[in-house]
Amino acid sequence: MQMNGMNIKPVTVILLVLLLVGFYYYYYYYYYLSQYRFNVPPCPTSCSTSEPKDRVPDVIPTDYVFHLKTPDHLQYSQPSIVKGRTDVVAVTPWLAPIVWEGTFNPVLLDSIYKQKKINIAVTVFAVGKYIMFLKNFLETAEKHFFVSFNVHIYVFTDRPKEVPKVNMAPGRQLTVRSVPSSNRWQEISARRMELIQKLIEEQLRKHSDYIFCLDVDSQFHSRWGTESLGGLVAVIHPGYYLDDRGKFPYERRPESRAYVAHGEGDFYYCGGAFGGLLQEVFLLANTCRSNFEEDAKNGIEAAWQEESHLNRYMWINKPSKVLSPEYLWQDFKPRNPEVKTIRFSGVIKNYAAIRPNV
Repeated sequence: MQMNGMNIKPVTVILLVLLLVGFYYYYYYYYYLSQYRFNVPPCPTSCSTSEPKDRVPDVIPTDYVFHLKTPDHLQYSQPSIVKGRTDVVAVTPWLAPIVWEGTFNPVLLDSIYKQKKINIAVTVFAVGKYIMFLKNFLETAEKHFFVSFNVHIYVFTDRPKEVPKVNMAPGRQLTVRSVPSSNRWQEISARRMELIQKLIEEQLRKHSDYIFCLDVDSQFHSRWGTESLGGLVAVIHPGYYLDDRGKFPYERRPESRAYVAHGEGDFYYCGGAFGGLLQEVFLLANTCRSNFEEDAKNGIEAAWQEESHLNRYMWINKPSKVLSPEYLWQDFKPRNPEVKTIRFSGVIKNYAAIRPNV
């Protein structure tokens, strides 16, 4: 090959092309994408075929989650590996922490995450007559939920004019998003995953680090804070944590995408409280929505709608942190001895009066 009177060997041309390709690869992947981390593993072979292949950029740099730095000279009680809670299990078989009162130091944790200036989003659905619970939810959240941290609560409701005005501390705000009403509470429940997925895509990716999805017909009684942060966070249901898994109300029909067979499953998780990093909750919401829609095409509705699909998802995609029943108790239940404090709890209510089709 000749160029401007010079003989250039083909091997030289190939090397030049490879060099240019290598430079482009370095620039694109290490300069541009270094701002984001695509650290979502492929779906396991045991997953439903409808589980998504979508990948959402992590808005949190790699060291943001794993580098835990305390302020200089912070004073706190000496930790121990031989003293502590002996009446409960504080770690899962896959080595995820199970958070109970007495298993963490709030002063230490808050000091670590304060420096990170984290932003926490919350979704709460107040559709139909459930709007009556919103004021109490918001007021108790101001007292106990991530106090002194940046919190943005997104209220989904078909009654935006009835959203109460609640005084919120600096760094905390509320946004109302209108949604259509429904004649079936099951449909309201099922649509939550779709709306959470869209909120992350359209609004949160550039503004929030973590998201928690909570039931409005609940109230905070004591601290819910940085001890709950994790990649994928689940809450153990207070009604089944003492039971054998054969008694869990999983979806047992093999035809459903929420199917969990007898002898399978870990814990029974609440649909009324879950969360974690944005990309983890996005994948959960996207998968549950996809599986719910596939069930609907086949004329199937899982036993407990989104909660059934959530339990299927979290059996396969293990939570990186599990919150004890302290984090969603039930006000009508007496507190068991191992539950040293109640942090968040479903209020006593008459379902016949608030659910449209009960």
